[in-house]
Amino acid sequence: MRKQLQEQIDRIKTAGASYVDVRWYPVEEKEQLMMWNGNLKNASSSRESGLGIRVLYKGAWGFSASSDIGSMNALFDKAFENARIAAERVTFPIRLAEKESLQASFNSPNRIDPFTIPIAEKIEFLKVLDEKLNQPGVFQRVCDLTFMRKQIIYIDSEGSEIEKNIIEVFPTIRVLGLDPQGEAHTRRFSPSVSGLTRGWETLDLQSFSENAERIVRELNQVLVADDCPKDERSVILLPGIMFLQTHETIGHALELDRILGYELAYAGGSFVKLNDFGNLRYGSTRLTARADATVPNSPGSVGYDDDGISAQDNLLIDKGILVGAITGRQMVEEANARAHRQIFSGSSGANRATSFYRVPIERMTNINIDPGTDGSLDDIVKNTEKGIILDGEKSWSIGSNREQFHFATDIGWLVEDGQVLGVVKNSTYKGETLKFYNSLSMVGDQSTWEMRYVENCGKGQPNQIMQLGHGIPICRFDNVKIGE
Repeated sequence: MRKQLQEQIDRIKTAGASYVDVRWYPVEEKEQLMMWNGNLKNASSSRESGLGIRVLYKGAWGFSASSDIGSMNALFDKAFENARIAAERVTFPIRLAEKESLQASFNSPNRIDPFTIPIAEKIEFLKVLDEKLNQPGVFQRVCDLTFMRKQIIYIDSEGSEIEKNIIEVFPTIRVLGLDPQGEAHTRRFSPSVSGLTRGWETLDLQSFSENAERIVRELNQVLVADDCPKDERSVILLPGIMFLQTHETIGHALELDRILGYELAYAGGSFVKLNDFGNLRYGSTRLTARADATVPNSPGSVGYDDDGISAQDNLLIDKGILVGAITGRQMVEEANARAHRQIFSGSSGANRATSFYRVPIERMTNINIDPGTDGSLDDIVKNTEKGIILDGEKSWSIGSNREQFHFATDIGWLVEDGQVLGVVKNSTYKGETLKFYNSLSMVGDQSTWEMRYVENCGKGQPNQIMQLGHGIPICRFDNVKIGE
């Protein structure tokens, strides 16, 4: 099969294409299990395979994809024909940044393939968790398991051939209760991950049991709590909400296709301009953020992107100054040309597609914030005169260019004079992105840093769902409006 693909690439290149690549998925499968109040409500699986082909001709892309690989000539010809038609209408001829030719492979780290585990064992795992959640105050309880496995063979006309074998595990438990006014409240748990593996063995029953007890206890505290006050306070964001803050106002805002105006779906474009790189103070000197696809244990680490670029640790914000973006081979060349200077020296290896039937676009890898030196949560609380601790993503609203935001969280704890007073419900906070990050006053140390998985990041039209991670510490921001 690989020989046939290379022959087709050579044929289309000889016909006049400047570049050709193909992504062959011999297998891509997904399994989902959901238990709701002790009943197995979903047990589904899907499996597909196919080819996705890109052809570059006279500065324009052509693409074709199919699960039918029996008519390979026609499939490659279709991509070439699409490129020739597009070339008649191209306004900014596409150029690709230089890259090295690679013969490589990547296997996501795991000891036990979850697809080898009998479904009865998986259901039993859910039953145990459900029993832990079945406590007073819990009106609804849900346990989810999602498993993904894919094999990807990438070959291009520049001599690269890369094989990737990816396995992902996404577990979640959540409980819902009703307060005296009949309003619903939720607490959930998705484990942060450490170590060098992400297979079935990461489903630690003891950890899940301990956190099941915790979220039930916190839910019951929320149900009888007072509403979050309308106030201006320091907000202390735990990783359970800090990951989403990072995702929406750093990650999506720094996707280069969005900055160039190509990506306007899912809360629009970006407030960032090309002349901001190297100049814009994005946050305080305590803020250092990076797109790190070299983290060993995260779905944002896939070894190589869909341009055939190896994983990189790419600095985005250096001590508050904007220095980088989430980039692929095409967009960096256009950005440099538009800016009339070299902003980017090459791709950061972040061009990815959700499957063989979608074209690669700039996607987050692992958008992380470096830990600081301000100690633990207790240390941060002790140094907070008037604040609120927030956790859990309840809802979020983003400005059309991510210049502002409004988040609601599952739970809040008021802080006065260095002491935690108690729980509040319906906790919210809002701000202007740059003003907010410039108010970053404390960043927790390495002990507070957690890797949080994102299973369902949406982008593009047609929509592409991607998996990634965020490594974040506890962070404190000052003078933030809450409760509105």
